[in-house]
Amino acid sequence: MDRREVTDRVLACVRGRGFALAGVAPVRESAWGAELGAWLDAGKHGEMGFMDVDVEVRTEPSRVLDGCRAFVVVGDVYAERGDEGAAKPGEGRVARYAQGRNYHEVMKRRLHACADELRLEFPGAEFRTCVDTVPILEREIAVLAGLGWQAKNTMVIHPKLGSYFVLGVVATTLELVAAGEEDRVADACGTCTKCIEACPTGAITPYSVDGSKCVSYLTIEHRGEISPALRAGMGEWVFGCDVCQEVCPHNSAREEVPAQRHPAYEPRVRGLGLLEVLGWDEGQRRRAFESSAMKRATLAMMKRNAVIAAGNVLRGREDAALLARLREIAGDAGESEMVRQTAAAVVGELGG
Repeated sequence: MDRREVTDRVLACVRGRGFALAGVAPVRESAWGAELGAWLDAGKHGEMGFMDVDVEVRTEPSRVLDGCRAFVVVGDVYAERGDEGAAKPGEGRVARYAQGRNYHEVMKRRLHACADELRLEFPGAEFRTCVDTVPILEREIAVLAGLGWQAKNTMVIHPKLGSYFVLGVVATTLELVAAGEEDRVADACGTCTKCIEACPTGAITPYSVDGSKCVSYLTIEHRGEISPALRAGMGEWVFGCDVCQEVCPHNSAREEVPAQRHPAYEPRVRGLGLLEVLGWDEGQRRRAFESSAMKRATLAMMKRNAVIAAGNVLRGREDAALLARLREIAGDAGESEMVRQTAAAVVGELGG
């Protein structure tokens, strides 16, 4: 086979496993090296210490695999364009990507199977699959593969499918035909600043996100107490945030595009009952998050998030049961200190 035939075979393999998007990116040094360094120096990664590790790999992605010659990039759609993703009253909101099965497991299983198949077909070739497990800048590589453009909110947007998709990468020693400049998608953000204006904590500036302020970071990665200045902006989100995607015109437009969501991401939950979460023990958390990306958040984090969401709910309407539960937690020596202190602060802000 020539390079074109090999490339077609590889892409057919991943597409045959249900990925909505697939492309090949060349191996090159990252164009974001200086920006990444400045972002880290400014502390915009917050407590995400892993971002400080292997920076040289992020800027020189060829290091992920000896002899790497190409990256195969795939995308799994987890929500349809125009999907409201709403939670019911009294529930904390969950980001759309976490409403179905854990995308890490869903993608890895299929990518590993494809890599095994290709190893048999191309003896001697090496493959390494990456689904948030390798320190590479997946979004930049996805843009190089022609899967979309990197928008002002830093998400990759496909012109027909929007931005509700997660990425996987396979590094390989196979010589493949990578997307060229003519295959890449032009930036279509234009003068639009809706994502910047809508961000509830002011975390977004054009083509950059201050992770230490982002609601997704605060609810998923931040392990300690959350600054009072940021709590109101968290709204009713208890895991992740979709605000910048919800306001994006490329997600709200309803074009005649066939459904692309993989069945594994059909929502199992839209939200989590705040009173329920505030009553969880560790066993209940584990059962609720079985096969879910939400298992990344600890019990104390989920209760902290639910306390803050409950406080934001109570600023807009009365709920005697929710207020009573917050008061109970604030005085419960059996709760973690972080949860107890957050509850006490929220109750105090509500007037005791």
